[in-house]
Amino acid sequence: MISSIKRFLIGRPLKSTELGEQKLNKTKALAILSSDALSSVAYGPEQILIVLVTISAAAFWYSIPIAVGVLILLTALILSYRQIIFAYPHGGGAYVVSKNNLGITPGLIAGGSLLVDYILTVAVSVSAGTDAITSAFPALHEHNVLIASIFVIFITILNLRGVTESASILAYPVYLFVLALFILIGVGIYNILTGQVPAEHHTPVGTPIAGISLFILLRAFASGSSALTGVEAISNAIPNFKDPAANNAAKTLMAMGALLAVLFSGIVFLAYYYGIAPRAEVTVVSQIGEEIFGRNFMYYFIQGTTALILILAANTGYTAFPLLAVNLAKDKFIPRMFTVRGDRLGYSNGILILGLFSIMLIIAFKGQTEHLIPLYAVGVFIPFTLSQTGMMLKWIREKPQGWVAKFITNTTGAFISFTVTMIFFLTKFAQVWSILVFLPIIIIIFHRIRKHYEAVGDQLRLSTCEPVLPIKGNVIIVPVAGITHVVENSLQYAKSLSADQIIAVYVAFERDDEKKFEEKWKKWQPDVRLVTLHSHYRSIIQPLTKFVDTVEHKASESNYRVTVIIPQFIPKKGWHNILHNQSSLLIRTFLLYRRNVVITTVPFHLKK
Repeated sequence: MISSIKRFLIGRPLKSTELGEQKLNKTKALAILSSDALSSVAYGPEQILIVLVTISAAAFWYSIPIAVGVLILLTALILSYRQIIFAYPHGGGAYVVSKNNLGITPGLIAGGSLLVDYILTVAVSVSAGTDAITSAFPALHEHNVLIASIFVIFITILNLRGVTESASILAYPVYLFVLALFILIGVGIYNILTGQVPAEHHTPVGTPIAGISLFILLRAFASGSSALTGVEAISNAIPNFKDPAANNAAKTLMAMGALLAVLFSGIVFLAYYYGIAPRAEVTVVSQIGEEIFGRNFMYYFIQGTTALILILAANTGYTAFPLLAVNLAKDKFIPRMFTVRGDRLGYSNGILILGLFSIMLIIAFKGQTEHLIPLYAVGVFIPFTLSQTGMMLKWIREKPQGWVAKFITNTTGAFISFTVTMIFFLTKFAQVWSILVFLPIIIIIFHRIRKHYEAVGDQLRLSTCEPVLPIKGNVIIVPVAGITHVVENSLQYAKSLSADQIIAVYVAFERDDEKKFEEKWKKWQPDVRLVTLHSHYRSIIQPLTKFVDTVEHKASESNYRVTVIIPQFIPKKGWHNILHNQSSLLIRTFLLYRRNVVITTVPFHLKK
């Protein structure tokens, strides 16, 4: 039944040879890998205005030069990540760049930041999209957490079905959103050019504003830079592209940068020219749409596609998180299970873990994750800074042809990214201080995992392992609960082995039961030694494990090995297991960690 449900939800398993068919072309890759960056257009410009409005609405003209600054940073990041794609075509992005050029710890800081950031991406994006839906239908507001969790489950299942299938479905809403904003910007600019927008709606650029300061401008710039989250995703996901993967990824990155630049600058310009002020209950994009189109079909089309892309921005995390996890797992910093491909050739464990942690975050914050946006943004700008710095050192060290221009690009990006990071810490410390706590913890965990894998390798390697002493003989212990076909089956198996001694062990709770069982046993299996143990506290495990330890201690002195053969019957139907006490499983669990004791389960399958 479980297998049938799994097949229904994620489809038939794919052969390893079908991996090439799961690669993305540029059109689909642009949709699913840029959804995070493009969705930030819905709130990035608004973040600038929220800071400026603390001075006055007259200060909104500063949004234009601030937007230019954001575009400069975007250009530096796009050019830098394009260089990263060609320099590191196997993916890994900021983690690989930082690790190779700055060292393991900076690499882990970048990798850890991005792993957490992708979890935040899913939680924040889905919660924001849910808010947009429940704003339109207020009766659903009290079910925000449930609705957001259902969306996460839906996107998780979609990604478990494979990258290509999820991209085929999710591409449409992304391109509809781009189309909607292009229409909005186009009609808005047409209205401005035809004189339909009164000039008094906005303050002329250059108007002196009392109370404005460099600190306020830098804070607004940092807030607006939150629109650049997700830019790094393509460099992490190069292995998902069709060949030539690096060229296709680079072209997709440039297309994403161009779209983001046009949409971001267009929304900022329209917000300024139409004199839109941020309001708690209505987004800036919504106000622009209502101002230009009124409450008609086009307005609802824009709102609907905006809500959709806010939810689907989570898919960027589902694409980039598993691939980043693969790189960390290959370097032994996180569990190796993240390197395993699932039935549909995707890295299923990474997808499932991302979905699980995102739902936990949504539940913990009751779907109100808006105050996580600064943490979400600073979690991206730390890897931005490290990757740019790493590329600077790479060019200085290698000095390839044309390296000076590349060095200048990366230096610009590193300086601006570092500035933005510092501004976040200075202006929103109350919201981002936790990153100073969990990042060191994550790095310690990474190192502990790596240390464990190295210790395991040292102990398993033949050249370093202690020599294995030859085994002279075998003592078999068979725990028995009665005289049944299950026990008979296990004893027959034990007799088929080359054992020096077979000992059946019976744990009795009552003295009368002990004597009766001994008498029956002598008649049934006179050639097999029976040891009866009395349990004063009605425990099977304690007396049995104590007996095994005693036998093992004596056997080890003569280089004998102890084997415990556990009889177990297997019900015909899986649900029948809950009707039995599963004592065989408990015995196996307790004995498994005993040194020099071999555990063998002999199943007896029931037919009805």
